[in-house]
Amino acid sequence: YNTSHFLLCSELHCITGQTFDKILIANRGEIACRVMKTCHKMGIQTVAVHSDVDASAVSHHLFLFEPEDMSSCSVLNYSEGVAFIGPDTYALQAMGDKIESKLIAKAATVNTIPGYDGVVKTVEEAVKISQDIGYPVMIKASAGGGGKGMRIAWNDEETREGFRFSSQEAASSFGDDRLLIEKFIDNPRHIEIQVLADKHGNALWLNERECSIQRRNQKVVEEAPSTFLDAATRRAMGEQAVQLAKAVQYSSAGTVEFLVDSNKNFYFLEMNTRLQVEHPITECITGLDLVEQMIRVAKGYKLQHKQEDIPINGWAIESRVYAEDPYKSFGLPSIGRLSRYQEPLNLSNVRVDSGIQEGSDISIYYDPMISKLVTYGATRAEALASMEDALDNYVIRGVTHNISLLREIITHPRFISGDISTNFLPEVYPDGFKGHQLEADSRRELLAAAAALHITAQLRSQRVLGDLRVSSSPVECSHWELCVELEEGRHHVDVTKSGKVYTVEMDGVKVEVDGQWNLASPLLPLAINGTHRMLQCLSRDASGKIVLQYLGTSFKVRVLSKLAAQLNSYMPEKVPEDTSSLLRSPMPGAVVTVSVKPGDSVAEGQEICVIEAMKMQNSLTAARQAKVKSVHCKPGETVGEGDLLVELE
Repeated sequence: YNTSHFLLCSELHCITGQTFDKILIANRGEIACRVMKTCHKMGIQTVAVHSDVDASAVSHHLFLFEPEDMSSCSVLNYSEGVAFIGPDTYALQAMGDKIESKLIAKAATVNTIPGYDGVVKTVEEAVKISQDIGYPVMIKASAGGGGKGMRIAWNDEETREGFRFSSQEAASSFGDDRLLIEKFIDNPRHIEIQVLADKHGNALWLNERECSIQRRNQKVVEEAPSTFLDAATRRAMGEQAVQLAKAVQYSSAGTVEFLVDSNKNFYFLEMNTRLQVEHPITECITGLDLVEQMIRVAKGYKLQHKQEDIPINGWAIESRVYAEDPYKSFGLPSIGRLSRYQEPLNLSNVRVDSGIQEGSDISIYYDPMISKLVTYGATRAEALASMEDALDNYVIRGVTHNISLLREIITHPRFISGDISTNFLPEVYPDGFKGHQLEADSRRELLAAAAALHITAQLRSQRVLGDLRVSSSPVECSHWELCVELEEGRHHVDVTKSGKVYTVEMDGVKVEVDGQWNLASPLLPLAINGTHRMLQCLSRDASGKIVLQYLGTSFKVRVLSKLAAQLNSYMPEKVPEDTSSLLRSPMPGAVVTVSVKPGDSVAEGQEICVIEAMKMQNSLTAARQAKVKSVHCKPGETVGEGDLLVELE
């Protein structure tokens, strides 16, 4: 398996010293591969465990074995000489419970969000508490994390619904349905502090990570440092994070998360007692290998650094690459097999942490993350430019992915200026994400590239087969009249070729397209009017249909000869299916509940069924008032994307 391109973008502090001979990694995916990388660097043997679903994958959550026979050891049964990498039981339990952690934070003089400090037991109690706190409120799982078991409520009805879904998700994800309610801070930033502590009472804060770009309370893009914090606020947050760590005798790497308002007031959110997904960006700007530090702390070594030794060198950005459809609620899970997979490791200052390879399966049973794509630069602008190139060069086939959303985020003027909050996505895309919106120049670039690619494929066919596949074009032709269809538009273009340069003219404007034109490669590096563009040809066929990934977004184009376009106008158009009476599953998952039966009358917006995917529950509702004609699913069944669930009359 690809254990990732381990570029930390600055020299790691590699500290020698005897630690452990063998480590059992009881986790999975990219984080297991990430841990293995450092273990191998330190000369430590590794052992992976896995579930049945992950039988062909690599697996972490560190158990460390002193040199002894492991054959009789079980993940669940500790034996003599076994150490656990991470904080002790007290810290894990105290910080793993959001209610207890908030009380401890208060006692440690850490800023906390106003709210109810106990367990909310019933729906009506939740409504009463929410009214007392004042809307909006956040309902969240006490044992939760990763955005699961969290709902925002703006009124009593949303509180009732949020209580139900949060408790169900919490029970499913964590085996614990206890909930708490606190004031929801509208339009905040989500900024977290990385801490590192040893068993000798020493603790450091390793600067912050900006994690405000989220969907469904799950992070999408992170960066370090934050554009928002000044030195004084950074220090204040860091010192409070260390106070909390010391209050629970924390020893290992951990993360203290805060919400920060527009006036730089910050409030404790939770402490994650593990190595965070986004830890690579901290490694990039500090030069510290956090896994190595965790291993050394577990062995009993003191921290080798003091607070004044911790730098901020440059800027790092992480994009979470998911097997998700970003056009559905900014990312509903997708499943499938990676038929082609190529990480952009040919670029400088790029790191990819992944636990998959070409041929790997993305299933419904786990988080749909493909990789963590990290870029680094001396400045934020450099890191962003590298991320743009890396996303354009990332080849993923076989599953739907969120590259288009990631690219649009990091190139958006608001993101570039640092004007972000946890509401960034719904504010920037109030009607949902639609992909890159073409302007006149970019539309011409795409049309010209498609026309040039079509002619290149024709000429290649002539060389290979001895004749052009489109026989209406003369063999010696260096001029073509084409019709290019894009979305609802039809564009007539004239194409001429000189050497490997195509000149495409449309609407009186000429566009020059130059490239190597290797049709066997998934990447298509072009110079369009002198500007470098990396396109990807996702598919093309003999009928002229081409799917091109351009500026991160996939566009369906059709290129026809002038004659073929004229004849095509006589073809009948396919009438689209009336879907208003059909409720289909928007994602693969499992049916949790079905609330209707044939003959029932439903109102617009009424819940019909609930689908669970990747431990997240999604309520599916009626698009209009109608009577239920038939039900095609039942609780416990697994459904695929697009499967018919309920039909209305």
